[in-house]
Amino acid sequence: MPRELAADVEVEHLLAAARDLGVALAREQATRLLRLLDELSRWNRAYNLTAITERAAMVRAHLLDSLSAAPDVTGARIADVGTGAGFPGLPLAVLYPQRAFTLIDSVAKKIRFVTHAARVLELTNILALQARVEALSPECPFDTVIARALAPLPGLLRNVQGLTGPATRVIALVGRAPSEELLAQLPPQWRVDGVRAVNIPGLAAERHIVRLIPARARAL
Repeated sequence: MPRELAADVEVEHLLAAARDLGVALAREQATRLLRLLDELSRWNRAYNLTAITERAAMVRAHLLDSLSAAPDVTGARIADVGTGAGFPGLPLAVLYPQRAFTLIDSVAKKIRFVTHAARVLELTNILALQARVEALSPECPFDTVIARALAPLPGLLRNVQGLTGPATRVIALVGRAPSEELLAQLPPQWRVDGVRAVNIPGLAAERHIVRLIPARARAL
């Protein structure tokens, strides 16, 4: 298959899979996301940023898994903690150019890649920050804090406490739905606002998204 035709087919597959998730991608956005995977593959050969190297698996596990959280993102200022090579923050920043994303990781090579990817994709709504999230306490809290498979929920909430305020929503992308035993261990200032199962097209693994809000906040 000619290269240009193969690229068009890949774009169509991504657009269709995003629609299955309820996410409306523009063609230009899908092209950008696939360019992100090109850059990730190139950097990965030198810097070992991800263990997932097969192209279709990268689409499922990085792009679609990230986009699955799109309906849960709220507000103008979003923090992606433990972003790694930029997931879910980079795909969400492509989808939501009107929102400002701060992508945080303690590993220098991963933040260098995020900075590079944001420049290549011409994303002006990305701030890449090398830091330990538990050490951060910005003056203005984030509207949404999102994390993918970073830590069990109780530990995650403790680690991001400095980023949050009375109206912050925390979104955790996890595998299995949290057990009642785990939920009983949440810090008392937080409560679950919702848990939903996500079916990632082509991905057999179980996926859930957990929304958490301050205990005194009304349900969103």
